[in-house]
Amino acid sequence: MSTTNASASGQFTLGDHTVNRLGFGAMRVTGDGVWGEPRDRDEALKTLRRLPELGVNFIDTADSYGPEVSENLIAEALKPYKGLLIATKGGLTRHGPQIWAPVGRPEYLRQCVLMSLRRLGVERIDLWQLHRIDPKTPRDEQFGVIRDMQKEGLIAHVGLSEVSVEEIKAAQKFFTVATVQNRYNLVDRTSEAVLDFAEKAGIGFIPWFPLAAGDLAKPGSVLDSIAKKIGASPSQVALAWVLKRSPVMLPIPGTGKVKHLEENVAAAAITLSDEDFAALDEQGKAAFKKAA
Repeated sequence: MSTTNASASGQFTLGDHTVNRLGFGAMRVTGDGVWGEPRDRDEALKTLRRLPELGVNFIDTADSYGPEVSENLIAEALKPYKGLLIATKGGLTRHGPQIWAPVGRPEYLRQCVLMSLRRLGVERIDLWQLHRIDPKTPRDEQFGVIRDMQKEGLIAHVGLSEVSVEEIKAAQKFFTVATVQNRYNLVDRTSEAVLDFAEKAGIGFIPWFPLAAGDLAKPGSVLDSIAKKIGASPSQVALAWVLKRSPVMLPIPGTGKVKHLEENVAAAAITLSDEDFAALDEQGKAAFKKAA
């Protein structure tokens, strides 16, 4: 059993909450294609209940995971969330496994928030994130209703997902952007400029898909060599690299299995040397440029 605590990853303050930087993404406690109930419901619930024991106090979910399944399981396993920050997202509709369609009409976003409040069993959502900006709806209308819901006390903090620096600045005219959740990992640097902007502004950056390493994880690679040298798995090293990349980084690796969760949390205790970090950074950038 892992004795590593997520507090080893360092802390980040979100308003009146201070969380351990290594969080948990609750997408994978659902069925295949992020659709329906998980294959092993008991194991999914055990995984969620293990989180506070391992010091993981930042949990990210969305109303579209299942849909509704992830939020319902979190409530069943962890309510009343003592010491936990539960973040959720809205604005994506589901029509089948791996099918996602953005809807940003103000009345729909309000419905998303009200239903998440009901499923999670809370009076206010600690962090509510717009899952995607809907290109079919004027973004100012989307930002406006989010501002209104925050003023009403339905939302404490607001985040955005898959956005550019320009979109963050546009949203900041309506509310304080507390977090940004974009895809980012060792070999996907598309959001490098967004991360740099977030760091300068003190915005939490939540990288989804943080464990990806692509060909860098192959036997004999720099990543493989470093992992063997320090006695860790390539995915643990990839996660340690993400944590070291920026103090505003809040990675949320997800799983529906306790053993995998414990392996992920163990990465919080890995401290990469500056030399190893730089070597991985160089290789990751090269792989990204090659794939682009």
